[in-house]
Amino acid sequence: MPQPFELTATEAAKKMRQRDLSPVELVESLISRVDSLEPRLNAWVYLDREAVLADARDKEAELGSSTKLGPLHGVPIGLKDIYYTAGIPTTACSKVYADFVPDYDATTVSLLKQAGAIMLGKTVTTEFACMDPSPTINPWNPAHTPGGSSSGSAVAVATRMCPAALGSQTVGSVLRPASYNGVVGFKPTFGRVSRYGVIPVSWTLDHVGWMARSVADIALLLTVMAVPDSHEPITQRQPSSEFVSLNIMAGLESPPAPRIGVIRRFFYDHADRETCEHTDGVLEQLARAGAMVEDVTLPDSIDTAIEDQRVIMAVEGAAFHQANFERQPEDYQPGLREMLRRGLATDGPTYSRALERRQQFIAEMESLAEQVDVLLTPSTPTPALADLTNTGNTMFQGPWTSCGLPAITIPSGLAASGLPFGIQLIGGSFAEARLLGAASWCEKVLDVHLSPSVDG
Repeated sequence: MPQPFELTATEAAKKMRQRDLSPVELVESLISRVDSLEPRLNAWVYLDREAVLADARDKEAELGSSTKLGPLHGVPIGLKDIYYTAGIPTTACSKVYADFVPDYDATTVSLLKQAGAIMLGKTVTTEFACMDPSPTINPWNPAHTPGGSSSGSAVAVATRMCPAALGSQTVGSVLRPASYNGVVGFKPTFGRVSRYGVIPVSWTLDHVGWMARSVADIALLLTVMAVPDSHEPITQRQPSSEFVSLNIMAGLESPPAPRIGVIRRFFYDHADRETCEHTDGVLEQLARAGAMVEDVTLPDSIDTAIEDQRVIMAVEGAAFHQANFERQPEDYQPGLREMLRRGLATDGPTYSRALERRQQFIAEMESLAEQVDVLLTPSTPTPALADLTNTGNTMFQGPWTSCGLPAITIPSGLAASGLPFGIQLIGGSFAEARLLGAASWCEKVLDVHLSPSVDG
């Protein structure tokens, strides 16, 4: 029998409904896990054990009543420390917000609570989800970066301190740390999930995202959070949550072998040899299992997309931080401080041209995604870098954040170094059902389940 902390979110939720597991039992197991690992890994910035246990006791009492249970009833979730939580510090791991306590929850947090989830605690982020590395340790090898900016969420999920955790992605801050730590990471289509109550980096680029240990868990959280939000205009065109839920879960039941479009230009050009060879081996395995694999051509607009994304992120980040930055620049870390200075110094025409080129990039990438069921690339150019001065190379996730297409990384094996590999799958705009179905099919074929050796 697995320990409660080893259960995925889907498994835990099922056991709760069947009365085979209590919320208190699960929370106690997870807290014990946190207490044994946290001093070494620095994944959490806030965890109120008594409050979490009290919430678990309330959820346990509801199990014995006639109250209709939500799909995540009793399942603890970690929250990156940029998500507003009423009455609980939301510091963005920065001196600037050290004393900030919101008086309302982010929309995503409210939706998770309505679904019965327990908010386990706040996970470590790089400062304001930006440049400078966090103190979180890579559990696979402490000499290698855990990735960022959602470093605490990735490490907490990988080491079984929580079954799932929210992150955010402006360039590569969900999928990269997920891949580096051997877990599943996902960001939906831009506009699918509300960002209201999430401390922003860039209004144009920011995505809510999350991490878990199975595609089914990713899908379960999407069904809860894909809801139109009157506070967030980009979600207003979305269908009802009931429609999204039925669509997503139906796509996971018996997904067909997908038609996969492999992108070699740019991605293979910038990946190391072992990563390319590993990805080719994965493609052969998927093809043998029935997938139709074909090469597709990346549009030329990729040549300016990365730099344009940097310009947009710097300018919009500077706009949000300008007042605080001018008042207390010394309280910002060096990398973020430089980004904000660059953003404030960027002229209007430069910013406007970046936005204009991005529109062409979006159109061309959406057209590319429509050619196949899913696109496939390596998740990262290499496994986690042996460099603690940064959070790793963002260039393989950045294009999908810039164009807003949904993307997921799933574990695909281990490098010779013993560090995780991942493959990245990308779907068409608002085609999360097809993307998650294909990812589930690939997950079953590859049958890779990774866990770092952190015990003992």
